Amino acid sequence: MNQPTTISVVIPAKDDADLLERCLLALARQTRPADEIVVVDNASTDDTAARARRLGASVISETEIGIPAAASAGYDRATGDIIARLDADCIPADDWLENIEAGFAESPEAAALTNGAYFIDGPPWVRPFANLIYLGAYFSIVFLALGHPPLFGSNLAIRRSAWEAVRSDVHRGDAMVHDDLDLSFHLGPEFVIRRDRRLGMGISMRPFFDGKGWVRLVRGVRSIVIHWPGELPWSRFIRARRVRAAQKVASV
Repeated sequence: MNQPTTISVVIPAKDDADLLERCLLALARQTRPADEIVVVDNASTDDTAARARRLGASVISETEIGIPAAASAGYDRATGDIIARLDADCIPADDWLENIEAGFAESPEAAALTNGAYFIDGPPWVRPFANLIYLGAYFSIVFLALGHPPLFGSNLAIRRSAWEAVRSDVHRGDAMVHDDLDLSFHLGPEFVIRRDRRLGMGISMRPFFDGKGWVRLVRGVRSIVIHWPGELPWSRFIRARRVRAAQKVASV
């Protein structure tokens, strides 16, 4: 008889007490509750940690500044069979965890699931264009660099076994990489990443207004080129085809 699947939720956070509280209250409304919520306090100067504890989350501290270090620390600490990840300014759909569990049950070959998101603040008329520019471009352009769907850090889930296989390889100490893109490189093409459009997630438009657009661009470029030449796009496509062919033969 199969054991029940357990799900841990990891939230990196730095000076985001109010938005984190909103996120944790949304997680409390899940139709499939989390078995564990791990908030990684990344050297906050506000009451992020205290607010998280008051709302029932486990809190760990990561003093090395940067989302790669904080997210990795959370994944290391998580005990669930599945590790779900979102950001402090996110509001997951009420069935987010339910659909994550269903997605892995339906795709046992998948090591990770991901999806885009929709903006929940900012001018309503701007949101559809922002979705297209910010998220549409990310999934389409980065696919060309990876040869498979990229993970989106605000809305992803990974099997703990897959994380343990790559945890020593990710650039957790480099604050100038996008942790989700870096993890995408190290997971695929040997591991299968599926995009599951049932995973609903609301995110903030603050990346458009916080003045860090150029920093994100530099991080994006760095996140790709640090994996070259061994992970050049055509090399990954060829390797992915070979891996998929081998998997198909093994399943016959």
